[in-house]
Amino acid sequence: MTIAKGFVIAAPSSGSGKTTITLALLRALRDTGVRISSGKSGPDYIDPAFHSAASGRPCLNYDAWAMSLAQLSLNATEQEKHSDIVVIEGAMGLFDGAADGSGSVAELAVHLGLPVILVVDCKSQAQSVAALVHGFLTYHPHCHIAGVILNRVGSERHERILRHALEQLNVIVLGAFYRSEKLALPERHLGLVQASEREDLEEFLNAAGEVAAESVDVPALMRLTKVLAIPARENKELTGISHLPPLGQHIAIAKDIAFAFSYEHLLSDWQKQGVTLSFFSPLADEGPSADADAVFLSGGYPELHAEKLSHSNGFKSGMKTAADAGKLIYGECGGYMVLGEALTDKSGQSHEMLGLLPIETSFANRKLHLGYRKLKATEAAGVSGFPWLKPLGAHEFHYSTLTVKSEAPSLFAAQDAEHHELDPLGHINGRVMGSFAHVVAERSEEWWSASF
Repeated sequence: MTIAKGFVIAAPSSGSGKTTITLALLRALRDTGVRISSGKSGPDYIDPAFHSAASGRPCLNYDAWAMSLAQLSLNATEQEKHSDIVVIEGAMGLFDGAADGSGSVAELAVHLGLPVILVVDCKSQAQSVAALVHGFLTYHPHCHIAGVILNRVGSERHERILRHALEQLNVIVLGAFYRSEKLALPERHLGLVQASEREDLEEFLNAAGEVAAESVDVPALMRLTKVLAIPARENKELTGISHLPPLGQHIAIAKDIAFAFSYEHLLSDWQKQGVTLSFFSPLADEGPSADADAVFLSGGYPELHAEKLSHSNGFKSGMKTAADAGKLIYGECGGYMVLGEALTDKSGQSHEMLGLLPIETSFANRKLHLGYRKLKATEAAGVSGFPWLKPLGAHEFHYSTLTVKSEAPSLFAAQDAEHHELDPLGHINGRVMGSFAHVVAERSEEWWSASF
C-alpha cells in the first residue's frame, strides 16, 4: 500500500502568489519523477484545473467547511493510492475561514497532520517580515509552519535583508521567488482565467517549474513533508461519509470553456457507484446523449459566450428533447442561468436561453453574491425526483441579478455560514431544476440542525 507524504502551501492573505508557487513546485516535483498529486482548499473550481495541468493528475477539493472530516480523509485516501507526495494549496489566508470562523486552511492542515509552507509576499516590506512570520508561527498551537518561501523579492540585497531578519525565528527559509512578469496569471471577475483558455499554458508551467527548481531548496522541502493522517490506514472506519447520490445512472454533463466548473471528487465518486458519465459541448452545438437519463449543466462563464449559446440550435433542441422526455435536468450557477429564458451580458444585450425555467439573469448591473451555503431540498424537489434530499454543503459566488418571470417552486431552503436563514434558492419546473449554489458535499441532519 502506498503511504504518501504531503504539505500545505498557505499564505497570510489572498494575493500573496501561492497559486503560482504551487504550480511551479508541482511542475518541478513532477519533473524529478516524483508521483505528485494536488488538492485545493475550499470550493475553488479554477485553480484545480491549473494544478492538474502542472502535475498530470486530477486535483481534488478539500473544503473544511462544506465537507465532513471523514470526507476530507476519504479524498486524501483516494489521492494517496497513486501518489508519493500530495500538495494542498490553501485559500485566502492561513487562518481565514467561513463567516462563522470555521473551515480554515489551518484546520485542514491539522486534521490531515500536514506541515504548512508559508508563502510571504515581500514586495513592500523588509525587516518587518520577521514580525509577520512570528505571528503566524505562534498563533495556532497545533498548526505547524515548517518553512517559509519568500515571494516577489526585489533583489539579492532585498533577499539578504529578509533572510537575516528571519534568522531569529525557528523556521526554515526554503527559497525566494523574485518579481517576474513571466510568472503572472491573468484574472477575471471570478478568479484566474481558466487553464483551458491559455494556449501558452505548458510553456508557462515549464518556465515556472524551472524557476522553482532554481529558487527553492527542493531536497529540504521534501524533508519537511509528513505522512498524511488518514484513519483508514489504521483500519479505523471512516465514519460520517455521506455519498452524494447521482442524478441518474447515465449523466450527460456539459463541458467546455462555458461550462467548466464541476468537482472531480463528485464525478469520481459517481463513477465508483457504477454511473456512466458522458460529456457534451454546448458551445460546439452539441446536445446531451440520447442514452442519458439525467443532464447536468455545470457552472462556468456562459455570460462570456451568451450570443453563441443563444444560436446553438442543436444544443437547444437536444435539451428540449431531454426535458420533454422527462429526464432530470439540473443546472448550477452558470447552468442555472442558461436554463432560464434570457441572459443579459454586461453590455446590456439580452440573449435567448433555453427557456426551461421561468427566470432571467443579468450582468448589466452586477451585484456580488458570495459565501458558503447550507442547503436542504424542498418538498417540491423530492416530488420532482431530485435525489439530493439530505442537507448539503455548498457555495455561492456570482455577480448576476435574477428576475423571476412566473411563480415556480423553490429548490432549496438555505442558510449562510453564520446560520442565518436566507431566501430560498433555485427553482423547479417539472423535472428541470437548478440554483446559483455549487454543491460541494452531502452532510448529516445533525450538521444542518446544529445551527439552531
